[in-house]
Amino acid sequence: MIHDPAAPPAIDMHGIVGTHDILFITLDTLRYDAAQTCFTQGRLPTLAAHLPAGGWERRHTPASFTYAAHQAFFAGFLPTPARPDPHPRLFALAFAGSETTDANTFVFPDHADIVHGLAAQGYRTICIGGVGFFNLANPLGRALPSMFDEAHWRLEFGVTAFDSIAAQVALACERLQSGDLRGQRCFTFINVSALHQPNRHYIPDAERDDLDTHMAALTHVDAALAKLLEASRRRAPTFVIVCSDHGTAYGEDGYHGHRIAHDVVMHVPYSHFVLMP
Repeated sequence: MIHDPAAPPAIDMHGIVGTHDILFITLDTLRYDAAQTCFTQGRLPTLAAHLPAGGWERRHTPASFTYAAHQAFFAGFLPTPARPDPHPRLFALAFAGSETTDANTFVFPDHADIVHGLAAQGYRTICIGGVGFFNLANPLGRALPSMFDEAHWRLEFGVTAFDSIAAQVALACERLQSGDLRGQRCFTFINVSALHQPNRHYIPDAERDDLDTHMAALTHVDAALAKLLEASRRRAPTFVIVCSDHGTAYGEDGYHGHRIAHDVVMHVPYSHFVLMP
């Protein structure tokens, strides 16, 4: 097996579920190459403090757009390491023939998604939406959020809001610090919308979205996440998953956008780590 210096260490999820809060952040539309470039350029001081020395792990996403990728994520199929051999998963649902479930995998035998599975383990499940598939505005926009005990979306969380990440982080911190959740484990999911087009507003006077504005958006997000990671650390031991659901094309080989199987769409950054009080 090829050793990947950026791969996070294996972790026994039986020692996490029930004892740790879980924070799952999807950096919607973030390309692996953009994330790794920002890391190597020193533009991610918040996240870099928790990433391996080599930076982000390069993984394959299970789908090329938000809805399909998150359906897979909530079924336990997080992005797969982009190297050969079976890769055991953190979470799984019970089904015959799984080759990626091992002794470290936490299996939910009685549920169709990990959100309800965690709720059955005593977690308060919180969804803070970002892109349109989480906007609660129609049945499709409610399909994924409806898995959670509570789901939140506001216009200031959406793709057109310049400081959407600050608004999302503020609400997450408010809920995690709320008295009604004191003593209860929380599974908090945030779909960060800032990387998604339009992102040209993160570089003054930029006339169109491109890879530079995409990376500028990530730099902006990194700064805002500091408050959330600190609030999580203060609250309880917290297992954090940070990854992208898919990338996006800015003209590579003539392609633009996503929902296509181009390398820049299918390769995503991934990391997980533990925050201790």
